[in-house]
Amino acid sequence: MTTYLLVHGAWHTGECWARVVPLLEAAGHRVLAPTLTGYGETAHLAGPEVGLDTHVDDVAGLIRAEGLTDVVLVGHSYAGLVISSVANEVPDRIARLVYLDAMVPEHGETAADVLPVTQAMIEAALASESGWRVPPMPELPPPDGLFGVTEPADVAWLRTMLSDQPVRCLQQPVRLDNPATRTIPRTHIHCTVKPDGFERRPVPAVQPNGTPAEIWELATGHDCMITAPGELSELLLKLG
Repeated sequence: MTTYLLVHGAWHTGECWARVVPLLEAAGHRVLAPTLTGYGETAHLAGPEVGLDTHVDDVAGLIRAEGLTDVVLVGHSYAGLVISSVANEVPDRIARLVYLDAMVPEHGETAADVLPVTQAMIEAALASESGWRVPPMPELPPPDGLFGVTEPADVAWLRTMLSDQPVRCLQQPVRLDNPATRTIPRTHIHCTVKPDGFERRPVPAVQPNGTPAEIWELATGHDCMITAPGELSELLLKLG
């Protein structure tokens, strides 16, 4: 049995994994898909003090509280920053890091360093009436849709999950200074349908642990757990 810990990205909740969780569980694995502080049922806790470090504490705290080991830690989008710092804190408990169409940082980098378009979101939030709220990305014409979701029923479902992102999440730097994190294998899953302006960094040919990079692709939009749950689950099961 493998333990999968699925971490949602900005603006979303753990419910976004609802189509993936049963597929992994049906294969005999344990799956956790928490909602990070400030989203969904905890949206009332969102505020200017909530940041990347808050979400790292959420996930690392869950791993410790549940006594999890040999975890396949999956981070979608913004959560690539989260899982990186989590691995820095508890590297002995992580079997693999999976960057699912995610930001892949180096030590000391922020979201804006990894994805420069994020800087405009930060500036707009700081200049807004609240001073900290980053609203979800707007829906775009197909094939981009709402985070890559275009089916009307799925868009309506996704809208029920979305809430504002605290700007501090995009400002705090990732910590990757524990040498043990370099030994953890990595898998990158890229969604190939993406809007203009969201160019990802090339993945180095060699992982930090010295092995060849492992990169898989899904021919779907950004929220692949909604649009292609079966295909995504098949890839994740290869890691179990």
